[in-house]
Amino acid sequence: MLPIPENVAAQFNTVLQRRAVHDSHRGHYRKWLRYFLDFCRKYQPSETKSEQVHLFIEKLRSKKQTPQQCSQAAHAISLFIESQQAKDCPDAGSVETKMSPPHDRRANQRSNGRNTSVAVAPDITVPLIPDAIIQEPHPSHIPPKEKRFNKWRCLEKSKSPAWDQAIEKLAAEIKVRHYSRKTLKTYAGWGRKFQGYLQDRSPEELSSVDVKEYLTYLAVERRVAASTQNQAFNALLFLFRHVLKKDFGDQRDVPRAKKSKYIPVVLSRQEIDKILNHLEYPFDMVVSLLFGCGLRLFECINLRVQNFNFEEGILTVHGKGDKDRAVPLPQSIIPRLKIQLETVGDLHDKDLAARYAGVFLINSLEKKYPGAAKEFIWQWFFPQKKLTLVPDSKERRRYHLNESQVQKALKKAVRRAKLTKRVTSHTFRHSFATHLLQANYDIRTIQKMLGHADVRTTMIYTHCVPSKTVKEAKSPLDF
Repeated sequence: MLPIPENVAAQFNTVLQRRAVHDSHRGHYRKWLRYFLDFCRKYQPSETKSEQVHLFIEKLRSKKQTPQQCSQAAHAISLFIESQQAKDCPDAGSVETKMSPPHDRRANQRSNGRNTSVAVAPDITVPLIPDAIIQEPHPSHIPPKEKRFNKWRCLEKSKSPAWDQAIEKLAAEIKVRHYSRKTLKTYAGWGRKFQGYLQDRSPEELSSVDVKEYLTYLAVERRVAASTQNQAFNALLFLFRHVLKKDFGDQRDVPRAKKSKYIPVVLSRQEIDKILNHLEYPFDMVVSLLFGCGLRLFECINLRVQNFNFEEGILTVHGKGDKDRAVPLPQSIIPRLKIQLETVGDLHDKDLAARYAGVFLINSLEKKYPGAAKEFIWQWFFPQKKLTLVPDSKERRRYHLNESQVQKALKKAVRRAKLTKRVTSHTFRHSFATHLLQANYDIRTIQKMLGHADVRTTMIYTHCVPSKTVKEAKSPLDF
């Protein structure tokens, strides 16, 4: 077993001191680091983020190490990565080391505009460990650390088996109707909140009075927004009708939060160009499609190769509610889109050579078409850089860009552009509709391009276009 390099040991000791690790435990922390470096040198580096750390911890468990020792080892590795980030790459997403010949060295990858590799020691690849996969060490080893919020905890078991069964039925009803995962998370989350408000009272004892009291509590005491209260109302309505099979009753006398009438934020073309100038690949292409085609964020990152028809200049979008629509492709970015298509093709060839299991497909499409996951037309147009390990089957599959990656990159670009407006990914969809109205497009055409079921939803953008009359309204201050 090779010793820890002096520069690595010095940085690691600095972090141990800064994190107030007790002197009696520092020897153990250095021991785990030596074991980890030796493990990385002996075994093939993993391509998926944090998988290598999982394998190392599993190796320790196979060696009959106790849970406390495994927790301590996981924390030691996290501090090691922190030490390397503080030294060479503060914003690193992973730590990658190479001492191989120049022609064999891997280029530093970039993710979200952040450097994702740094030289540490011979032939070692160390991925950054998300907080969610690190076991909490023994309290005597480290200071208390806040756990990451689990957004899917609504589907976990609780102290009430009756409510657990009701949430399982609710999830099944949502899946039968092919509702989105966001709807499942939201409705199940409101079910759990309702359960907490009722203090685990059995669902069979519920009545419409309980719903009225809860909605009143949200409106009067919690003072939630109108959209939040309507969301809770719809979730409980679904729970009563389709899970509990009970009459929801008349809720007219329930206090409702007043729905605010807001005007969407709209960006000018100059402001959009400023943001694009501060975005890096591939996020600049994502934002260009958001504005150029009026897409929702999830519609954009879910695009596949087959959605693009460059000959006709048409993009087919699989939108909200499983409704497809066709929008024209922006002619100005078609050359860049074709280059991206070639990039996806090259990545697909490498994946096939590596015998990956294919991309993720919706529902049971892979059962109907067994080879579809590996076909080029089903590949994501904005794929993730690394393959994703499926825990159950141990398969490596390709996923698309995550929404949070785009949102973080966009937030950073807006801050650099120094805009005075609140900008989100949906702002570009608002801007798309407003710019079309300003260009005298018919409201029905815009409704079709946005995929709105009701034209009244599209009419909100008429408030974003200033009225041009013979004598425009002015402020008295300008007289």
